[in-house]
Amino acid sequence: MKVFSNKTAIVTGASRGIGVKIALSLAESGCNIIAVARNPEGLNSTCTKVKSKGVQATYYLIDLSKINDTRSGMDKILKENPNIDFLINNAGIEYYQKFHLYDPIVISDILTTNLHSPIEITRMLLPLLLKKGGHIVNIASLAGKKGIAYNSIYSASKAGLIMWTDALRQELQHTKVGISVICPGYISESGMFADSHVEAPKLLGTSLPQHVADAVIQSILKKKPEIIVNKGPIKPLLSIGQLSPAFGDTVVKYFGVPEMNRIRVENANIHKTKDAS
Repeated sequence: MKVFSNKTAIVTGASRGIGVKIALSLAESGCNIIAVARNPEGLNSTCTKVKSKGVQATYYLIDLSKINDTRSGMDKILKENPNIDFLINNAGIEYYQKFHLYDPIVISDILTTNLHSPIEITRMLLPLLLKKGGHIVNIASLAGKKGIAYNSIYSASKAGLIMWTDALRQELQHTKVGISVICPGYISESGMFADSHVEAPKLLGTSLPQHVADAVIQSILKKKPEIIVNKGPIKPLLSIGQLSPAFGDTVVKYFGVPEMNRIRVENANIHKTKDAS
């Protein structure tokens, strides 16, 4: 018997990348999928793949960078789907740039998509989950554990997601609702890092999108508070970095992270110049 038979999950950011893998892994476990994103072609493709696993799938076009769109879209989902069991807050955007050159609109889009909208979706869904039970999984990042140069807004949004999950988990401790956070490192094959076509630092390596999807399944089944998805010895380094931020800076510099991100900024600006010419 499939472990999530007759269960239903909302998966945001389900039109591409890691979100597709998460939706398919849940579907293979018997879970029906409500896919959320702003790309109709990608959502339709995801739903077609999900249905091939023998479960139900539907999608909703919601722009999570606009909080009013998030609220209206979630209101519609709740009216049309009274039996939701899981929420996977996966949608996210990042933009590499020198901090003083960030466009305020870009800052708002990142913070709303990565933090405010997951909070709002959860707030609206929680009354239902408190009655029937369920689980929430937030996809954060190792960038939320250690700030990343040239990606400071993304780091801030993911750090907020981690801390909010931590606080809400304590609040929900004696309820039928669980909440987990997944912190992936660099992900190959598909997703935001793969789209950059920049090689990850060798000492950190990459993980596959499927590894994140597997972590989502495990976090629900085992009610794990947090799962880090990364091949390297990242946990002790993160712990030491908390005790000595300067040491943490030295470690990420040794790994080549700031230099790699500086290259990503240069590449993005080159493409922007070409597009404008």
